[in-house]
Amino acid sequence: MAYSLSDLPYAYDTLEPVIDTQTMQIHHGKHHNAYVTNLNQAVGGLTVPDCVNTLISDLSAIPETKRTAVRNNGGGHANHSLFWPCMAGGASGGGGEPSGELADAIKSVFGSFGAFKEAFATAGATRFGSGWAWLGVGGDGKLCVCSTPNQDNPLMGTAFVDCACKPILGLDVWEHAYYLKYQNRRPDYIAAWWAVVNWSQVAQNYAAAKV
Repeated sequence: MAYSLSDLPYAYDTLEPVIDTQTMQIHHGKHHNAYVTNLNQAVGGLTVPDCVNTLISDLSAIPETKRTAVRNNGGGHANHSLFWPCMAGGASGGGGEPSGELADAIKSVFGSFGAFKEAFATAGATRFGSGWAWLGVGGDGKLCVCSTPNQDNPLMGTAFVDCACKPILGLDVWEHAYYLKYQNRRPDYIAAWWAVVNWSQVAQNYAAAKV
């Protein structure tokens, strides 16, 4: 079997002006595609699950000679596969605030939506080098905010990452995600990004993560 690059759920220019068209073309068509290609090379000859999330949730099952490549590229594929649907623009609309159970859970853990945004933005802005900021569901069933380096994913568990949870929202803070438009101003990118967050999708992810 082979992992594959899914089409974006919207056109490359949909997230303008928050994320520019050229960045989306390069990010999805080049960077994400490279993770998929390299992952397929890494798992060649192995019996692996169809779902990349299942794959990276059990890295210990991967032979040590291939584990780093699967960790990096499997993480990259999984991270971006969550990232793209969690954004929306154009007629679909993004931004605003969540509602329903997700909104209640955010308020319960963080005190307010504003306090959550501050915690999440801090996680992304203070991640040294490349990495991701996450909103996830922890083992206790409660929401948590954390970050991971490189293409690590919280699904990898405590044997590989400090931040172990089921991610429901992720923000890519690698420079390739924002540098063409924001240059070195990562906090500006994070602040603008809230306008394209697809809270409907995040709520669906939250419902699935609680099961």
